[in-house]
Amino acid sequence: MAQPHGDLLDRQTALIETNVTWLQQARAIVEKISDEAFTSSPRDFAPHRVGSHLRHILEFYECFLNGVESSHIDYDARKRDESVERSRTAAGERILAIIQRLQNTPALRGDASVFVRMEDTEAGKFQDPFLYSSVSRELQTLSSHTIHHFALIAITLRLHGWQVDPDFGVAPSTLRFQASRAEAA
Repeated sequence: MAQPHGDLLDRQTALIETNVTWLQQARAIVEKISDEAFTSSPRDFAPHRVGSHLRHILEFYECFLNGVESSHIDYDARKRDESVERSRTAAGERILAIIQRLQNTPALRGDASVFVRMEDTEAGKFQDPFLYSSVSRELQTLSSHTIHHFALIAITLRLHGWQVDPDFGVAPSTLRFQASRAEAA
């Protein structure tokens, strides 16, 4: 069933806003915690570090944004910039840059078709290792991916002794389910 054009734009805007919200939450965490909590692994929890999870998240957004205009996204093409995982300042700056790109990239204002490189594809195994997707689907994937890593960041911070909002790193659908169960009880 075809959706009205306005509904498509509303959904696209909502997906962008959701991702911006996650990035703003990440920035708030980065500003709140210590360098030690950002760069080190809690005891017996190596290699998990807030900085490395955040770098991973941010590089997925960058791969998406770098590929969306050419319609070919390759999440394996991450730069793995260790400065982002070692410096809260660098991470905060990168977060702001990604938020600005999400809000201002014209290619995100419609649900264009895109091709996404298959994850971890051996060189030469497929003549064309790209799968068909859409901008909206990839924005939804980025949201889910971010929440998944936020859960790991929350655990890492708790093991470092930091207080973390109990909703941080919990999927919105899980929060709605928990709220409906609480209302029913």
